[in-house]
Amino acid sequence: MSVSLDRHTCRCKFEIKANLYCYERVDRIHLLLDLSVSFLSPLSYPEMKKYVLSVVCVSLAFAAVAQETWRGLIVTNENRCTPYESDDYPYSQSVEQRIVTQMGNRIYGPYSGSYFQSTGDTDIEHIVAKSEAHDSGLCSASKSMKATFASDILNLTLASPSVNRHQKSGKDAAEWLPDQNKCWFAHRVVAVKTKYKLSVDRREMQALEDVLSGCDSTEMVFFANTGVVTTSTAVSSKNDSMPPSLQKIDTNGNGRITCAEARAAGITPVHRSHPAYAYMRDGDGDGWVCE
Repeated sequence: MSVSLDRHTCRCKFEIKANLYCYERVDRIHLLLDLSVSFLSPLSYPEMKKYVLSVVCVSLAFAAVAQETWRGLIVTNENRCTPYESDDYPYSQSVEQRIVTQMGNRIYGPYSGSYFQSTGDTDIEHIVAKSEAHDSGLCSASKSMKATFASDILNLTLASPSVNRHQKSGKDAAEWLPDQNKCWFAHRVVAVKTKYKLSVDRREMQALEDVLSGCDSTEMVFFANTGVVTTSTAVSSKNDSMPPSLQKIDTNGNGRITCAEARAAGITPVHRSHPAYAYMRDGDGDGWVCE
């Protein structure tokens, strides 16, 4: 560990282990010294000031070293330092094809081990949810960093709308784990959080450790293809299974509601809280359809 003092900006800079740099402002201490240093020591003002600030820097450095870590991640409570807005984490629909390519040109949902007929039957899924990342450190990141995170293929996969919107949503590993590919999922969460220097809270840490400690492999498992699943059969296969108010919107009776049908009914844009949302495709998973 090395410690250095920048006397011009009144900042302590200390390096811990590899390339982790922490900065702590000491302006208040600087002000205190301005007022009282002459009464503390026969040393000259500059000498005393440098000495005390250096001591403060060392103290801060040791405090940082003592911070609890797990698998290289800082363990601390989530902190929403700025309001979360989904629009702050933009990504292009084109990432969908990159996900398919990464999975060997399979349209596959690793959480359920299901295969789909087309990407129209799936949602783009962020393994570490955008809101979870926001509360784990990205709330103070730049716009460009948030956009980079949102489009990073390391953190993207496919999932059925029912899983993405209604089961996992913005939950972390302490609140939700997939039925299949738990080891791959837990390993990928750690990899993503490591890459973006995100924290884990204690419950999430324990849930991930419980999974990873029992893993022989963290590779994605492609289960036997026993039949293609489509959103139509997964969510609703018959128009008459819909509430009567939605049956009127589903004019072609296929058990799904398109944007054209929603616009004709005057309900667009459709938020996830609207009953029609469950029968629509939210390709980017932002909670809005037909914006």
